Amino acid sequence: MSSTENAVLPSNGETKSGRKPVRIWVDGCFDMMHFGHANALRQAKQFGDFLVVGVHSDAEITHHKGPTVMTEQERYAAVAACKWVDLVVPDAPYLTSLEVMDKYDCDFCVHGDDITTLADGTDCYQLVKDAGRYRECKRTQGVSTTELVGRMLLMSREHLRTRPGSATRNAQNLENFSGGGATASHFLPTTRRLGQFADGREPKAGDKVVYVDGGFDLFHVGHIEFLKKAKALGDYLLVGVHDDQVVNTIKGSNYPIMNLHERVLSVLSCRYVDEVIIGAPYSVTKDVLEKVYNVHVVVHGSTAIDSDTDGQDPYKLPKELGIYKAVESPQETLTTDTIVDRIIAHRTLYEARNRRKAEKAAIEAAMEAEAKRKK
Repeated sequence: MSSTENAVLPSNGETKSGRKPVRIWVDGCFDMMHFGHANALRQAKQFGDFLVVGVHSDAEITHHKGPTVMTEQERYAAVAACKWVDLVVPDAPYLTSLEVMDKYDCDFCVHGDDITTLADGTDCYQLVKDAGRYRECKRTQGVSTTELVGRMLLMSREHLRTRPGSATRNAQNLENFSGGGATASHFLPTTRRLGQFADGREPKAGDKVVYVDGGFDLFHVGHIEFLKKAKALGDYLLVGVHDDQVVNTIKGSNYPIMNLHERVLSVLSCRYVDEVIIGAPYSVTKDVLEKVYNVHVVVHGSTAIDSDTDGQDPYKLPKELGIYKAVESPQETLTTDTIVDRIIAHRTLYEARNRRKAEKAAIEAAMEAEAKRKK
């Protein structure tokens, strides 16, 4: 189980093989934490035994990068819920220092194969690179916080509309806020990626299987806290993630912001989740309750339940069977809608941030090309 800095640090006892555990340091913003962040943490954990993750404060990020979407407390909690993370260090410095790594007894630092710079253009990882305590992992292509913010900004400009000419308009709108060059997602799901995120653990004999379902769009702390409460009601948590068409039919507008496979990977990265039904039906059916595993309890939060397209309560069957349970949603005020509202309410700030990000990315790309040329 992961923890934040105010918890007691675990001892450096030996591994099963008798050697000292290798401790890894990773740091970052983790704003609107998505499956790309989770994949970086998964890869980093493979370098050693214990993963320590430093998360920057709102003030640090604002100074070096621009305003955050999620608060620092929301970001700390989101990182702590990732199943590959062992310890979260709040308020980590933006410039990765050997002193902080030594404080947490980390052997080396892992970062993606892209260059990250401070506000003055300095490489954030130069100190650890010079000390020979730096390793690289592959950045996940097709997703970024900047790109997700872009999708939300476009929602007020007929985002994802399928009328003639909409694709051209949307590309132009993306170019307008990103500072040049459309940045639409090109994430392509594979069975290998799904396998990397899935544990493959089956419920043991006698395990109580809990089922929850939802869209889980822009996977956030509200989702995480709900899943934690649901898992506490049994031994094995099965999560149904609705497909894009179902989410759009029920929620309307231009939802979902993230596609089905992006949402599935985000859910799978959560430490409370054991298995996912990809494209689960909106109404809980007999097949859902029996054909994957025998479900003992179906859980829903305290938020309003939207009727299915036929006007029926989607939880009609589990209620009739006496296996339905409503739980209080711990973060009821934090929803996908409220995250979108944050973006729209501060549209000018985020458009400016994305333009600065594009300019900074161009500089970082030039630095990266120069570094590769010198190798």
